Amino acid sequence: MKLYLLDYGAGNVRSLVNAIERLGHHIEFIQTAEDFAKADKIIFPGVGAFGFAVQALRDKGFTECLRTYIASGRPLMGICVGMQVLFEGSDESPSEPGLGIFEGRVRLFDSTSKSVPHIGWNGAQIVHTDNGKPAPNVGIDSRYYFVHSYAVPYTGQGQQQGFVHTATRYGDETIVSSVWRDNVFATQFHPEKSGVAGLELIRSFIENDLIRSPSSGSVIADTEVVHSLSVRVIACLDVRANDAGDLVVTKGDQYDVREKSGDVRNLGKPVDLAARYFEEGADEVTFLNITSFRDRPFADTPMLEVLRQTSRRVFVPLTIGGGVRDLAEPDGSKVWPAVEVAGEYF
Repeated sequence: MKLYLLDYGAGNVRSLVNAIERLGHHIEFIQTAEDFAKADKIIFPGVGAFGFAVQALRDKGFTECLRTYIASGRPLMGICVGMQVLFEGSDESPSEPGLGIFEGRVRLFDSTSKSVPHIGWNGAQIVHTDNGKPAPNVGIDSRYYFVHSYAVPYTGQGQQQGFVHTATRYGDETIVSSVWRDNVFATQFHPEKSGVAGLELIRSFIENDLIRSPSSGSVIADTEVVHSLSVRVIACLDVRANDAGDLVVTKGDQYDVREKSGDVRNLGKPVDLAARYFEEGADEVTFLNITSFRDRPFADTPMLEVLRQTSRRVFVPLTIGGGVRDLAEPDGSKVWPAVEVAGEYF
């Protein structure tokens, strides 16, 4: 089975690749239009703006290739913007049409009644009564990681009855959180950042042929979708170099991170501690790098390696203290755009 990843240039796919490798599978990247014909299954992740995704697909000559691939009956899994692009359009980029695989339009959340974007762990409630097997492994009591400002409103009426798989309530709005019809399955949330539940959902796509026949069952009303937003548990690790040059997790007492002996207080190795917190139930891990970014941001190779190794063992969001922004070398020899910084760190 040849598994391919459709990366249109948005970046931030390392965590998905790591998740797939964690499950014991290998994935290739689609580089050219000819690669679509080689694929048995495709995963289509997306981050950022709807319009950028649509334009990037068109510029690379992938739009019609993707339509042809879907029409062939081979399985496709979309993630986040990779799901939104499958609809007819989005208010985020009104002039850019979507692929129109599913009926409906992506809308902006109402920010007058709640915080926008929707960031956090929420449920995904199966809305239909179809009992087709195998099915995407969406856990009834599981929570998944969402981060988005735009979504498809869930009505439970009309054509939605034939393709909506799960719905999610956020504040006073109910949205489509996953779709499944024929050979296409897609999620608004990020399974690669949703811990064990997300890994098992990805596994169910890779290791099964998820085909949903035309629906004959009923679906629940939007008012029946329950509120499942959970309290977040975030582990924050202060990371710095000790006197030997090793990166360690430390903790300061009134900003003093040294023991009475003069040594930097060492609470453990960053990767091991992050993995332990993940295994114990943390749903986000934050690294606060308290010694880096002083002179040459991209010369901080040890910290970059910490993040690479952590992303192979931790499958929840990783946050890096200091944020992502344009950076310049002190001598002015090179400017690193924020998107390249993000590509290195994520």
